[in-house]
Amino acid sequence: MINENSEKPVRIVIADDHQLFRNGLRLLLDSTPGFEVAGESADGAELLRVLEGTGADLVLMDINMPEMDGIEATRKVTARFKGIHVIALSMYGEEEYYYKMVDAGAKGFLLKDSDISEVREAVHTVMKGGSYFSQELLYHVIQKFKTRETEVKMANLSKREKEILMKICEGLSNQEIADALFISKRTVDKHRANLLSKTASKNTASLILFAIRNRIIDIP
Repeated sequence: MINENSEKPVRIVIADDHQLFRNGLRLLLDSTPGFEVAGESADGAELLRVLEGTGADLVLMDINMPEMDGIEATRKVTARFKGIHVIALSMYGEEEYYYKMVDAGAKGFLLKDSDISEVREAVHTVMKGGSYFSQELLYHVIQKFKTRETEVKMANLSKREKEILMKICEGLSNQEIADALFISKRTVDKHRANLLSKTASKNTASLILFAIRNRIIDIP
């Protein structure tokens, strides 16, 4: 678990094909206590080389890059470097890639113009084992799904499973969900495993997107 006051900083690698963006983000991260930029890359292939020996903890990953895009790069990073987390850097209009990024192993999504305070929150959430979605991005994803007329199956979730899924989307841990619903953590663990199985989700981020697509959660 990451302590924001810990002496050991979170070592971050920035993967984006725009030099000016990388320069700006590096300045912000290096001036933020608890963060250290361990390297940069302009594409996925270069990223894999950069990660060798950097001791990085996390990659801020652009989705659209030349040579090897963020989806393939995320897939390779999560397979080759087990301890490194990935947060996607997104722009409006890239919602179609979110499922692919989640399937590849991304644990969070941030808009490229996010405030440094949100970047800090996202990094610490993911480093603690959680998933992070920018609220602004969630809003746009939900609005896009609302305009579609394709029917999506609800995976036959029980009332309790939907209730727990909503709590997961709120960012609560299994213990916090257990406390809120007055049930045991073991029961929550079992329901969470069932949710992953029923929705064919690989992780918490996949569950959140499932909840959005099926309108189990909503943002006005």
